[in-house]
Amino acid sequence: MKAVIQRVTEASVTIEGKVKSKIEKGLLILLGIEDVDTKNDIEWLCKKITNLRIFGDENGVMNLSVKDVQGAMIVVSQFTLHASTKKGNRPSYLKASKPDIAIPLYESFVEELKIVSELDIQTGEFGADMKVALLNDGPVTIIMDTQNKE
Repeated sequence: MKAVIQRVTEASVTIEGKVKSKIEKGLLILLGIEDVDTKNDIEWLCKKITNLRIFGDENGVMNLSVKDVQGAMIVVSQFTLHASTKKGNRPSYLKASKPDIAIPLYESFVEELKIVSELDIQTGEFGADMKVALLNDGPVTIIMDTQNKE
């Protein structure tokens, strides 16, 4: 499971001209799922994201989590995070899970994130053509991979 976590002052997801999700201060999470991902990956990633200290404290030091600042989060499915560009110029997405595997894991991730964070969690729509807008704060962007926990 790969995640690109972006600290934002605002973010939204629009589908077919209608705003589906919108947040102010918080995190925009782009989530890529592969077949090897498990419930353990979901639990680890949700805890890590919720407790990631990337918001400024009273001294401007990144010392607070999204939970500490009572932020919100938007989770957007992003199969292209598993793109392989090793050969040629057209990316291969063979590592990305097909919908029958990815959708249940995506939904489990969102539910676990709600439980762990106790915050407002909004989503995109799996498989939809989404327009994602954000104002990256900092900018702060963190990449996490449950298959390579660093």
